[in-house]
Order: sequence, then C-alpha cells, then structure tokens
Amino acid sequence: MTTAATPSVFFRVEPTDPHRHLFQVTMVVAKPAAEQELALPVWIPGSYLVREFSKNLQQLSAQQDGKPVALQQLDKHRWVARCRRNQALTLTYEVAAYDHSVRTAWLDASRGFFNGTSVCLRAVGLENKPHGIEIAPPPRIKGWQAATSLTPVQVNRAGFGTYLAANYDELVDSPVEMGKFWSARFTACGVPHRIVVAGAAASFDGERLVADTRRICEAEIRFWHGKAMPAHSHYLFMLNVVDDGYGGLEHRNSTALICGRRDLPRVGEKQAPEGYNTLLGLISHEYFHTWNVKRMRPAEFARYDYDRENYTELLWFFEGFTSYYDDLLLRRAGLIDHATYLRLLTKNINQVQQTPGRQVQSVAEASFDAWVKYYRQDENTPNATVSYYTKGSLVALCLDLALRQQGRSTLDDVMRALWQRTKGGPMSQNDVLQVLHRLTGKDWSADIHQWVHGRDELPLKELLATQGIEWQADEPAPAQRLGLRVQEANAGVTVKVVMRGGLAEQAGFMAGDDWVGIELADGEAWRISKLEDLALYAGEAKRVTAIVARDRRLLRLLLTLQRAGAGADCTDTVRLSVGNADLAMHWLRTEAA
Repeated sequence: MTTAATPSVFFRVEPTDPHRHLFQVTMVVAKPAAEQELALPVWIPGSYLVREFSKNLQQLSAQQDGKPVALQQLDKHRWVARCRRNQALTLTYEVAAYDHSVRTAWLDASRGFFNGTSVCLRAVGLENKPHGIEIAPPPRIKGWQAATSLTPVQVNRAGFGTYLAANYDELVDSPVEMGKFWSARFTACGVPHRIVVAGAAASFDGERLVADTRRICEAEIRFWHGKAMPAHSHYLFMLNVVDDGYGGLEHRNSTALICGRRDLPRVGEKQAPEGYNTLLGLISHEYFHTWNVKRMRPAEFARYDYDRENYTELLWFFEGFTSYYDDLLLRRAGLIDHATYLRLLTKNINQVQQTPGRQVQSVAEASFDAWVKYYRQDENTPNATVSYYTKGSLVALCLDLALRQQGRSTLDDVMRALWQRTKGGPMSQNDVLQVLHRLTGKDWSADIHQWVHGRDELPLKELLATQGIEWQADEPAPAQRLGLRVQEANAGVTVKVVMRGGLAEQAGFMAGDDWVGIELADGEAWRISKLEDLALYAGEAKRVTAIVARDRRLLRLLLTLQRAGAGADCTDTVRLSVGNADLAMHWLRTEAA
C-alpha cells in the first residue's frame, strides 16, 4: 500500500459475542487535532429518516500511549477528545446490532451485517482522507465468510482482513455481510459481479437467480452506456432471506436486499413463485440506482451532511423514475411478459388513484417531506400524502409517453443525456428542463410544473391510449368501495385507515375500530370476520348498521352502501390491457441506443 493511500483513520470491527449481539469496534486516528471531534451519522443515505444510530453505541473510551484521554459528549451523536495533537488516538466502543433491516446493523450466531453509518464514527476534519477497515471473524464460530464492495488490501479466502476506502463517504457506503452464506460470481458487459445469499432454504435455485440477475444488469448497463464500459468496475448484491420480509438499500458499488424465503426460485420448478417477480423488480430498482442517485444525484446531495436532514424536492425523479424503469427493464430483458408488466403498472396506478392524499400533497412536496411523513406513516398518511415512488413513476410514464407522442425523443434519451450533461454527478430540475428542450425543441416547464408541483390528475388515460393501451374501469374490492384499509381476522375486522371522503368516513368509522358485525333494517344481526361477509349478509340492502368496538364501547354506525359523493374518490379501480399490440410492443421493447 502506497504512502498516499495509508489510512488516516482505521477501524477494526469484530463480532466479538454474537449471543450478546455486540460488535466490538476499535478506531485509530493517526494524526488527531488537539480537540478531535467525533460524530456518528444520524441517518443513512437512501433512507430519509433521522434514525439516531448513536442509541446503539456504548462503552466509548479513548486513549493515547495506553493512557486515558478525556471525552466530552457534545450532543446526541457528537463527542470531542481532548488529546495531544498528531499523536495516534485510539477509541474503543461497542455497537448493539438488533436491526434485521438493510439500514443499520445485525448480529447473531448465524449472521452479521452492518452499514458503516451505524458502526464507524466520523473523525471530523479528516473525512476526505483515506480510511481503512479490518473486518474480523467471530472468535468462537467457524466457517464464516465476509463480503463487501470495498477495495481489499490484505484479505484471506473467506473475505476477512483489511480493506481500503478513499474517504469516509466510501467507507460508510460499503456495507458488510458476514456469516455462512451462498455465493456466486458472474460477469455482465465485462463488469465482475458477485451475489451472496444468506438464509435461503435448501430448495433455492441459485443458478436461476444468477442468470436472471445477469440479464437485469446487462439490460441496465446497455440502457445507460450502450456498448461502452459502465461507470462502476465491480458490484456486489447482498441478499438476506427471511421468513417474511422485503426491502433494499442502494450503495455506490453494492446493494443490500431482503426477501421472503418463499419468493426465491426453487430447484426443479419451472414456475417461479409469484413473489419472485417482486424480487427481480427490487434487484432492478436498486441496480438502476447505481446511476440514478448514487452518481447522478440531487445537487443538495453533492456532499452528504450526516448530522441532520438533507432536503431535496427531487426524490420524485431519483426514486420515482427509478421505480418506472425497474419493471420496464424487466420487460425489456424478457424476464416478464406484456401482461405481467401491465398488471404491475395497473397496481401502481390504482395505488395512486386510491390515495386521497394525491389531492393534498404534490410529489415535489412529498419528496421534501420524506423526513417527517413518508417514513413516519400513520392512519392519516393516505389522506395527507402521496408516494414519491409510485406517483413519481407515473410522472415518468407520462413524460415518456408524451415524448414518444411528440416523436422526437424518449425518456431513455433524456436519462442518457442527463448523464452526459452532469457527467454522472449532481443535478437540478433545471437540468431536466434544459435537456428536454435541447432534445425536443419544446419548453416542458409547464408540464413538469403541473405533474410534479401540482395536485391535478395526471393525463395517464390519454397518454396510454397513444401507445395502444386501453384504460378500463374495474370492480373495486370491498375495502376500496367503503374507503377502508383493514386487517381481517376471525375475531372481526380491524380498521387501519379510513379514507377521506369515503363511505366509512361518512358513517363515522375511525382507525382502531374493531368491526364485529352488522344489523339489518329488520333487526337481524350478523357477526363478520372479513369484509366479504358484508355482501353475503347485507344482500341488496342500501344501508346497514355497523357494530364496532371502540375503547371497549360498542357503537352503532349507520353505513350507506353506495359510492361516496364527496371528497377524493378512492373507489375508482383501473384495469389496463393491450389494444394495439404494435404500438405497445414498440414502447415496451425499445432497446438502448
């Protein structure tokens, strides 16, 4: 290792006692300041919520030459070490690892995982210097391996050893997986990739997952670069398989994923589980982020501030447009057919159409408010907010179809032109508008303002028709007809959300109610355990009395069984189908230039 690459800050992370779920961390600052400030991030890029990772840090101490150094805590996540300047400062601490998600850290006797934002203190003032990390195996467990996208320096065959990062950002953007995992390597468009899978059952068909993942990677590399080499030189997929779960978090050269065990393909079965397409869509989504948010990113994210919220109105573009392309590129890669793609698109459209909050909050506002609304959902969320993922994907759809209707460009061209314009770096909404004008000769600012900053309905039906896709009304499910989101069980129906302007709101339902039965006009009463029971017992009745339990009191609510006449309509349900196969084929099968 050259002198220029010698780490100014070095970490050693060891899963000392998996049964206590504690990582032991040693941090060495080679040349500290006299008052060296240290800080642990309060959030992780890609997940826009202050998560207070310092709550899991304990037993922090510091020393120089084996003698204690005074530490003063400045606030919830910052400390200062009063030490001798330019003399190596050693800190030790523990991190409790109980979070099974992709965002924090986990450790037990079968698996370890951590993000640097949860484990690695930041030496303030030294962020741009090289950082090193030693990943150590558990002292009393045999057979573990380790995987990370960091540059190896001195690493054994199992992956344990020393790695190098160019700076603090790269260090904490490179999560680590450890344990007894399944592993495979493949090449996509000349780029080496690796996938590690923890927790899969013996029936898991790894060959199929690798083959399908390769097709996704090749489709996306060609999308962005054609036949040229991509921006990344290697990539790592880390998949944690659990009984029931779903999620992913993007990183510059890797991604951490979670899926349900039953969603994986199985050896000897030609028909994959229904959830497998969802997993492939997740893989496609997180891999697309390699370009769209990890390199090309909001100007506000040019350099992350780990101490506080980083606000941007552009998540509709970086998450929403990525959500548009994740399933579309599955179609182009031949992993799903037209019908499956249209079902997925229909699901997104219905999700937005059945969210009254779309008339309250713009998708730009949803982006800005992610810190306090998207990641802190409650019973009022659907009534007050809209998802920048789902509505953002529909904005991308509208823009793509409008461009195709004009006939001079496509959204594919726009994305590649933005990559060239920004050189794979920070960008603003103005960059989008400038690229659109250059490619089409048209000013798109009014369209973007209406679709992104407004609350009016998107012109989906009209634009889909230009591509041979028919928009048809479909029969809403009982919950949608009533304006409810519920949990059904034998004991009754528990109300989770009451939609604004719906029949249930007009009747006086509220979140938390247990709907136990109904009474008809003739006095006959029935107990219900699912919403489908309503049609069974009510028959042709126009009104029923709903019997609900609220705070142990039994209430009688007069419920009208017809469409709501006021407020945001949350009962419209859409079904899409191919009307003109030639037009649809061109849109759905367009390849990268």
